[in-house]
Amino acid sequence: MPKLPKISDTEWEIMNILWNKAPLTAAEIIEALQAVDASWHPKTAKTLLNRLVQKKALGFKKEGRGYLYRPIAQRETCLEAESESFLERLFGGSLKPMLAHLVERKKLSAKDIADLRQILDQED
Repeated sequence: MPKLPKISDTEWEIMNILWNKAPLTAAEIIEALQAVDASWHPKTAKTLLNRLVQKKALGFKKEGRGYLYRPIAQRETCLEAESESFLERLFGGSLKPMLAHLVERKKLSAKDIADLRQILDQED
């Protein structure tokens, strides 16, 4: 299995757009980014698109005078790798302290607790 690319926070924004709807042109991606945050500069977005292509997270094909971009890296695979990295960096790879940390600091509803119990029961 090929090594997953390390995707930065800003690159995740582009990847999420393409995972939700692809293929898209650079102009369409920039428009979607600016719809969420008007401070996105087209040059920055194009630089990030090029980086993602170099990282082999995105592929492209020539379409007229521009390019159509599509994700190569799968969302679930990237989420799994990012989650593992997060867990390792912050909690030494141990799930229990991470869950305890989150539960202690976040108010859980009765439904949240029931959902968590259901997930944990499925693991037995």
